[in-house]
Amino acid sequence: MGLLSSSVSINRYHVDGKFTDSILEIVREGLIKYSFKEIDEESSDKISGWTSFNNHFNPDFSGSSFIIDDVFVFSFRIDKKTLSPKIIKKFYHIEMAKQLEKSEKDYLTANEKKQIKEHVLNVLYLRIPATPNVFDVVWNFEKSTLWFFSNNKAANEELEIFFQKSFKFRLIKIFPFFEANLLLDLQETERDKLSGLSPSIFTE
Repeated sequence: MGLLSSSVSINRYHVDGKFTDSILEIVREGLIKYSFKEIDEESSDKISGWTSFNNHFNPDFSGSSFIIDDVFVFSFRIDKKTLSPKIIKKFYHIEMAKQLEKSEKDYLTANEKKQIKEHVLNVLYLRIPATPNVFDVVWNFEKSTLWFFSNNKAANEELEIFFQKSFKFRLIKIFPFFEANLLLDLQETERDKLSGLSPSIFTE
């Protein structure tokens, strides 16, 4: 689900940090350094990285390609290889039978079984392509606000970790209380009243 979809899910974040005149270079360097790398020909089962908003499968952050007016626009891609437990079990038992026949033993040690399973997983992950998941990001650096176009919990958690690693800024999810307490110019008495509020329960 992306920025230009007919229906979208959005999580809003406050970008915590002091921005300097070099913010453009900081973001460009972070995008390039942590841009997405394909894993179809590797045994890894998952990888994350930044990619271009206009071309999810060929990241390009040269020039001002990721800037629109006063916002940064790019995408966060998470590729994952998924194996059925039944497939793993099948090839695990096939490989175990081969090893028993080769060693002429009646049983395999726990360490040997572990090595066989790791070998089977590596071989299988090399064979299957990864499924791409792409989520758009809109970052208004002047307002320190970021929109992430997904409500998926795992994707949001990964974004928060990856964003801080890439740009050294922390993402804070914006809830109504946070927005009122930190982003509005409240007086001390108003903050005291806000902290004393409790949720209302609406029933039919």
